[in-house]
Amino acid sequence: MTWPILEGVSTPYFLIDEEMIDTNLQILDHVMQESGACILLAQKAFSIYQCYPQIGQTLCGTTASGLYEARLGKEEMGGETHVFCPAYQDSWFDALLTYADHLVFNSLSQWQHFRARALAAGKSCGLRINPAHSTQEAAIYDPCAPGSRFGILRADLEGADLSGIDGLHFHTLCEQNVDALVETLEVVERDFGDLLHQMKWLNLGGGHHITRADYDVETLIRTVKRLRETYDLDVYLEPGEAVVLNAGYLVASVVDLVHNDLDIAVLDTSAACHMPDVIEMPYRPPLEHSGEAGELAHTYRLGGPTCLAGDVIGDYSFAEPLAIGDKLIFDDMALYTMVKTNTFNGMPLPAIYRGSAHTGAKIVRQFGYEDFKSRL
Repeated sequence: MTWPILEGVSTPYFLIDEEMIDTNLQILDHVMQESGACILLAQKAFSIYQCYPQIGQTLCGTTASGLYEARLGKEEMGGETHVFCPAYQDSWFDALLTYADHLVFNSLSQWQHFRARALAAGKSCGLRINPAHSTQEAAIYDPCAPGSRFGILRADLEGADLSGIDGLHFHTLCEQNVDALVETLEVVERDFGDLLHQMKWLNLGGGHHITRADYDVETLIRTVKRLRETYDLDVYLEPGEAVVLNAGYLVASVVDLVHNDLDIAVLDTSAACHMPDVIEMPYRPPLEHSGEAGELAHTYRLGGPTCLAGDVIGDYSFAEPLAIGDKLIFDDMALYTMVKTNTFNGMPLPAIYRGSAHTGAKIVRQFGYEDFKSRL
């Protein structure tokens, strides 16, 4: 057997491909060198800190959504630590100040409440703005949708005292190309351009699929350079997926085969527990050596081992019939998987490995009963 199937290793397991991370980092480094942007790892997508030394050799630091992510980024990668939270809490804000370098506030009331403490601690502070311009169809991932709790509308900034504010932040993209950024920037510059001239930095958020094969990297570089020159400020990007795109696998086994109107393969991995975005987003994860339903000779619905009726990964076809014990390789499993896994139904968490086809794999973490029990 060959990579990423590991001899003697029980399924399911995650495997992080360090060579693919390096490939992604080379693209991100090119963007930084040519545009002058600072790129940060969004830990919400990938928090396997054992890979942080590798990532930190290229990127400028991390972004966080609260105290624990901020601490992890500061302690394990270093560099700059940027934090945005929809609502900071008094009970942990002072602790957060020991880790954060940049703090982004979601409302003027939050800014006013924490302003004195943040400035006294020497932090660079910013506001998250809401351009009220949607470029995507998935409402669950659209911070600009009506009723969104994210960001401050332009009308609400009229007459506001922005002394002490160094930057503006917006995050409106999700797995998108640079055209969506360019379109959004037209609105941002039209409605917030007067404020940009007063700022030291602009954070363009995440959702930039920079390392995807069809991403227009050169337009991104030109766009960032124009922003820096026009407004005389620093520009930050905080992708998560782009850092580890196509750099992870989830290897599973067929445990049983049943038939109910169609052929069904029950696996030892769960959509609900091990790749919850399959249900939440939803999406159909890429699976090696397979096709769409009906495309190849043998079609199966792939399901998980939990008691949830909807624990279904999707319908896939194969050139040959599946057999109990067959191993299936799901691709692009580094992002939004390990940070979201759960132990519903007492389901064991997959072990995590990292390495490459050339260096071999080493264990990062194994899990057992105590990991399930300790979360309850």
